[in-house]
Amino acid sequence: MKITEAIFLQSNTEYEKCPKPDKPEYAFIGRSNVGKSSLINTIVQKKGLAKTSQTPGKTQLINHFLIDQKWYLVDLPGYGYAKISKTEREKFESMIHDYLSNRENLLYTFVLVDIRHEPQKIDMEFINRLGEEGIPFCLVFTKADKLSKTAADRNVALYQEKLLETWEEMPQFFVSSSVNGSGREDILHTISDLNQEFKA
Repeated sequence: MKITEAIFLQSNTEYEKCPKPDKPEYAFIGRSNVGKSSLINTIVQKKGLAKTSQTPGKTQLINHFLIDQKWYLVDLPGYGYAKISKTEREKFESMIHDYLSNRENLLYTFVLVDIRHEPQKIDMEFINRLGEEGIPFCLVFTKADKLSKTAADRNVALYQEKLLETWEEMPQFFVSSSVNGSGREDILHTISDLNQEFKA
């Protein structure tokens, strides 16, 4: 898939106010500071489309981008950001959950995890919740350029081992880097395949 246009459409706090669900939609989410904005910019090859920051918790809204007038890419707030109040955290969690559960044209959620770390409790809880609620998703291991292939494979295997304690099989996954672009083509190929199956 070649992307020629990626434009910011709108930001919302409620899924009911999101754009009309007449196009296939893909959400990107992960723990704060996982490299989500950088990956989104790499996927669409448009620097600065999603706002990157050294400060975790920068994304606080449901952000819609329209890609080639054909599909929506959604940048969701990160989870697990400690430096906000309990009330704010609960508000974010409710906003994210309502969106993921009710957005009828959402075909796939890309859950980003930092490949440099062994399975984190907060990631596992989020992944398992998606599974329990039947929300289609895959994993995207980010920052693969920060590790050797051996170390990266080891951490992917640790996730697989942990997931297979409760899952019948490992969800689809991608290994990516916003530095060298690895994983981009595979992610776009998956989106392209799903786009063809979409019925408004």
